[in-house]
Formats: sequence, C-alpha cells, structure tokens
Amino acid sequence: MATGTVRYWAAAKEAAGVAEEPFSAETLGELITQIARNPRIEQVLRRSSFLVDGAPAGLRDPATIDLPQGAVVEVLPPFAGG
Repeated sequence: MATGTVRYWAAAKEAAGVAEEPFSAETLGELITQIARNPRIEQVLRRSSFLVDGAPAGLRDPATIDLPQGAVVEVLPPFAGG
C-alpha cells in the first residue's frame, strides 16, 4: 500500500475543505473511490483531471494507474478563464 499526498485545487479544494491530505492506496482508482466518500467532492471528481507526480493520468483507466510510495496526486477541476 503506497502512501502519499493528495492536493486539491480550486473547486476541489473548496469541496474537500482542505488544500491537501495524506492518502494510502495502491491505484489512482482506489484513491478516487476513497476521496469520493465525501459527497461534497464526488461531483467535482467526475469533472476533474489528475496528475500523479506531475504526469497527467489522461484518459487511462484510473484502476490501472499504480501509485508509487510518496506520490503526489493533484486533483484539477476544470478552470474558468478567458
């Protein structure tokens, strides 16, 4: 089981109520499932993209993305702007 840090940005940070928190999970899919237990952030997660140690998860199945020990996972909701 890998441990690391989840960092939330923008609407994800607001919904999570914290800027970051520790995690313990084997895959990105497992981590997303854990985070989604918070009903306030569940909908934000559906629209978010994820970085694992700076690398985009892209369209890959999160269940296939292994998390290394000490990973930093960033939750990036869509940003408004122009």
